[in-house]
Amino acid sequence: MKLEYLGLSNINGPLVILEGVRDAMYDELVEFIVDNNERRLGRIIELYEEYAIIQVFENTSNISLTNTHSRLLGHPMQITLDENILGRVLNGLGAPIDGLGNLTGIRRNINGLPLNPVSRVYPKNYIHTGISAIDGLTTLIRGQKLPIFSADGLPHNRIAGQIISQASLGDNDSDDFAIVFAAMGVGQDSANYFRHIFEDTGITDHATMLINLASDPVIERIMTPKIALTIAEYLAFDLEKHVLVVLTDMTSFAEALRELSSSKGEIPSRKGFPGYLYSELASIYERAGIVKNGKGSLTQIPILTMPGDDITHPIPDLTGYITEGQIVLDRTLMQKNIYPPIAILPSLSRLMKDGIGEGYTLKYHQNIANQLFASYAKVSDARNLASVIGQDELSDVDKKYIKFGDEFENRFINQGFSENRSIKETLTLGLELLTILPVSELNRIDLNVFDEYGVKINKNE
Repeated sequence: MKLEYLGLSNINGPLVILEGVRDAMYDELVEFIVDNNERRLGRIIELYEEYAIIQVFENTSNISLTNTHSRLLGHPMQITLDENILGRVLNGLGAPIDGLGNLTGIRRNINGLPLNPVSRVYPKNYIHTGISAIDGLTTLIRGQKLPIFSADGLPHNRIAGQIISQASLGDNDSDDFAIVFAAMGVGQDSANYFRHIFEDTGITDHATMLINLASDPVIERIMTPKIALTIAEYLAFDLEKHVLVVLTDMTSFAEALRELSSSKGEIPSRKGFPGYLYSELASIYERAGIVKNGKGSLTQIPILTMPGDDITHPIPDLTGYITEGQIVLDRTLMQKNIYPPIAILPSLSRLMKDGIGEGYTLKYHQNIANQLFASYAKVSDARNLASVIGQDELSDVDKKYIKFGDEFENRFINQGFSENRSIKETLTLGLELLTILPVSELNRIDLNVFDEYGVKINKNE
């Protein structure tokens, strides 16, 4: 029989302190009974001898020191999972909000199970997004964690919507693909936007959505990505699906951690964030991967907004240490009316080289990407020189680089929201743009590649 504790010792915002606790454990779930009829949940986040500090998932309104009974449940927070999880819309704590009834099935700890590093398989094969700047130059590989670094006012929500509506396993698409999407701290308008994306594009049958609104208790945001990844792990490792997890916005998650840390009176670290922000982010990002002898995979695209457009801010800075590359959005490109405004040069996918090319995407993918990167890197030098001496004074080669840069941004990076380009369309377009440059400048690619893709080039130029 479980012990029931009468009353509380202290209440501080979303935290309550319970005295005289016995046989408690860190992260254990606690049930509160308020005024003998209302039930709420919390979890133990610190233990001091017979004192337990408990984080209440909802708010602490109507909770007083004398009207509350508490009961330790003997296990961490869990979520119910079954094969009907796809097609469902849940709140930030994993409870259905789509009117389709409760889930029935196995119960799973939201913190996941420790994964033996030697059981991991090196990520290969790619996930198609239909966005040229990603598929062609920063390719997303199955089992990878590839964040998008954005900022306030940039269209990261729109890009997230395009990715979840277009993502597939490429030419090998099948029923084995699934999407888990989690939004944290979003407004009602953004929540409605994402729900419309799911409904209008017909991806509901292979996707699960979690929505944590800005009006919901901040503390729920700490649990939302963990619940989303628990669902993804079930789909990937139990049902053997290839799962893409999109998490937006991880900055909301980090700020919720900062608020909780402040409530606990902890000594802050950089920018007021707790010193354990790195380990908290790592505990989420490292749940991506592929397990040996398993048929499924778990791929992550966490989206975060950089406060003040500062890529050295603790959230993007620490994220960069954990993940395998990044996709960076650029405000200057957005001001040129280019969508998606992906900055090519600071973006990279560290696992790209092992998941593209013949047998994965297309032959010569790496060669084409290398030449596009190298050529676009010289565009900024030509533009800077033109700003000093004027474009008319540039050499013919520099003028062609400026033309290439403009065409590259307007035709390759820029594309419509509903434009779903195949990998062949992306690489062929890249080769067509390279024909703007003299062949003497194309030193990272064999000119026979143009013939292979049916692109005409003057080899004698």
